[in-house]
Amino acid sequence: MKKIFYSAIFASMILGWSGCKKDYLQTTPTDRVDNTSIFSTTANASVALNGIYRYMFERTAETTSNAQGKPGVAGILLGIDFMGEDLHQAAATWFTSTGEGNYVAARTDNAASNLYYYRTFFRMIGNANYIIDNIDAAEGLAADKSRIKAEALTLRAYAYSYLVQFYGTRYNPNAKPNNQLAVPLPLKSTDTKMPRVSVEAVYTAIVADLDAAIALNAVSVPNKTHASVWVSKGLRARVALTMGDYTNAIKYAKEIVDGNAFPLMSQADYQTGFNNINLSEYMWGANPTTEQGDTFGSFYAQIAYNANSSYQRSTPKMINSKLYDLISLTDIRKKMWEPSPTATNFPLPLSTFVRRPYMTRKFSVKAVGDPSLGDVPWMRSAEMHLILAEAYARSGQDALAQTALFTLVSKRDLSAVKSPKTGTDLINEIMVNRRVELWGEGFRYLDLKRLNLPLDRTTSNVPNYVAASVANVLQIPAGDPRFLFLIPRDEINANPNIGPQNP
Repeated sequence: MKKIFYSAIFASMILGWSGCKKDYLQTTPTDRVDNTSIFSTTANASVALNGIYRYMFERTAETTSNAQGKPGVAGILLGIDFMGEDLHQAAATWFTSTGEGNYVAARTDNAASNLYYYRTFFRMIGNANYIIDNIDAAEGLAADKSRIKAEALTLRAYAYSYLVQFYGTRYNPNAKPNNQLAVPLPLKSTDTKMPRVSVEAVYTAIVADLDAAIALNAVSVPNKTHASVWVSKGLRARVALTMGDYTNAIKYAKEIVDGNAFPLMSQADYQTGFNNINLSEYMWGANPTTEQGDTFGSFYAQIAYNANSSYQRSTPKMINSKLYDLISLTDIRKKMWEPSPTATNFPLPLSTFVRRPYMTRKFSVKAVGDPSLGDVPWMRSAEMHLILAEAYARSGQDALAQTALFTLVSKRDLSAVKSPKTGTDLINEIMVNRRVELWGEGFRYLDLKRLNLPLDRTTSNVPNYVAASVANVLQIPAGDPRFLFLIPRDEINANPNIGPQNP
């Protein structure tokens, strides 16, 4: 199905993710879901909720044929990181042919990956809307209903937080209200074919969802694949930072940091491959099994240095060499990349694996018997430390920013001293740490856009590799229209009320 139908998509997602409830879900026709039956109990509502989580990491038959290399949200995070200047590869493969690294897909209304971004998040929203609309009437414990609702609210806010940044111009805290158009805002399962609303309206809805989720206080969730109250607070801090609302960014990031429920990893754990949801600083992530994984299309099949997939064997991922040079020699993060890899300092599983300068070892597969399995990080507490430091610095609280930054850096570099820098120099130091720490996790393009910064790939000293992989798109000025995605043509054709296309 090519068109976007906000209320009709629910059936296909739930019927496709029957899992342990297969017998129950197959009692309804394949083209229709009886909402009364699905939400008659909290146990059944949980099946729908679990379906959203699985959709976040799973590659579907549709993506295999139409949008290569897109294992759910995980594939989107890889794509937008390749739209930055820090994650490189040595050949024009998936993230150039799909139009992300060269900024073609964003500006092409019928590009498969553009449509995939739009549809993925609206499918999450459509399913969350059904849960939110129906869970209060379900049979079950009040605590379970409260938890399920809080998770659905958080997932809806999460999805909108990406859509508004892709399809709306950046939120400008100095130009309120931000009346520039973003995306439609369906908040009910009956909402369909709606007009685009303003960036301001979308952020207002995001904040309202997160505040409601936080108030429901879902402390106990089944495991880290579910969005607990800590995830709701983490997303609230992330969104506040994007809005330039440094007061709330500090408030919520500080609650997480001070709560210490997700302590920063030891240096030994930091070198284990970022593939285990049980690592201490994982706040939220995907935990696919071998049966649920995708040997050749998963997140790890595309970025793990030892993933035995044809794409990764021939196209290792690399860091911007200039960014690498800014990492202290005593920082454990320096070991996550190898400037001059050899068989000695960078052993690989097979002779068919290619080595490239500055290739990464940050991500590795989880199990020897599975060529590309790993737990995908959606949120880590390290990000909260960086949000806290940046928000303090951008609000003129340099001493607190220095301390917040040192709390993180001192875990990564046992020889680190607290930064004496202030003002712009301190902000720049924080941002370098943010780029290094969150490399490969889907942040750099969003940071360029929220801060109205230019894209500059010319600083890397492996320019031939970079140029080849992004079709020579090495520089884009700040505020350039290429940072703004076009609304997909399928949505415009299906929705007569959508309004004007982005410029």
